[in-house]
Amino acid sequence: MSKLLSLIVAAMFAAVTVPAVAASHVGAQDKMEKKSDKKSDKKAAKKSDKKAAKKSDKKADKMEKSDKK
Repeated sequence: MSKLLSLIVAAMFAAVTVPAVAASHVGAQDKMEKKSDKKSDKKAAKKSDKKAAKKSDKKADKMEKSDKK
């Protein structure tokens, strides 16, 4: 009888802790995704800034060439 009671207590403990642990890991995964999203956003912003700078440089060069003519 005591073995049965021990088994029931262990099963109830497992039934309560497993979802709690799984929920805590899901939150951790979301945090990691947010961090990686921020990093990729920063990289994308840097790339777009570089592209914009190159375009403005090209436009300035074209204007200078047309002014020389």
